[in-house]
Amino acid sequence: MSMEFILINKDAAKFVAHIQLNRPKELNALNAQLMTELRDALQEMDTDDTIHAVVLSGNEKAFAVGADIKEMADKSTIDMYLEDKFSVWDAIRKIKKPIIAAVSGFALGGGCELAMMCDMIVASETAQFGQPEIKIGVMPGAGGTQRLTRAVGKVRAMEMILTGKFISAEEALQAGLINKIVPVELYLEDAVKLAAEIAKMPSIAVRIAKETVLKAFETSLEEGLAFERKNFYLLFSSEDQKEGMKAFIEKRKPEFEGR
Repeated sequence: MSMEFILINKDAAKFVAHIQLNRPKELNALNAQLMTELRDALQEMDTDDTIHAVVLSGNEKAFAVGADIKEMADKSTIDMYLEDKFSVWDAIRKIKKPIIAAVSGFALGGGCELAMMCDMIVASETAQFGQPEIKIGVMPGAGGTQRLTRAVGKVRAMEMILTGKFISAEEALQAGLINKIVPVELYLEDAVKLAAEIAKMPSIAVRIAKETVLKAFETSLEEGLAFERKNFYLLFSSEDQKEGMKAFIEKRKPEFEGR
């Protein structure tokens, strides 16, 4: 794929793809072209049988500092409605394979929202998270009010969104927003290692398990349990289930084939 603002590296041996946001001078501000390229890259990875997990990163200075304000400063309500920029975000949300965000430096506004759309977050010691949209007269529009509240709770989300305050990697870890903190020189390597560990698992079960966990944010407990049970039964149709249980009984390492 020919991309201007996205770099893609596939590691077939690990079944992992690394997608890097690549607008370094703009601290990876999320303009329309970058988001379109990211959507296209993720959709390609989602249909690539050699890829089982994806790492999404920026650079050491910034994961992404948010939307490109120059693109929207003069827009009207109708302009924003007709452009429907969030349809790209909706498409990214529907990616079935697990995505691990590797975050160093700033993850602000849309950058924080993009990180939260991923399934796990590995952060460097320098990572800072925030939704500072209030400071320019708006509010989060790509899921920040919903995902941040679910991740860190109402009072912390209210403070961050209504003041624009950033939180450190340590505060994000304590709040449950991220998985772990690692030194700057290791954050990307650690995220790839996590992705590779997941990629070894039976890929169908991983995708269905991801779908089921995400369902917990959309349904009641009773509905979620019913959805979980249905998907649990569904996996007994897979060859990987037969191989996994047979290998367990025979006390050997399973050989999963994603079927």
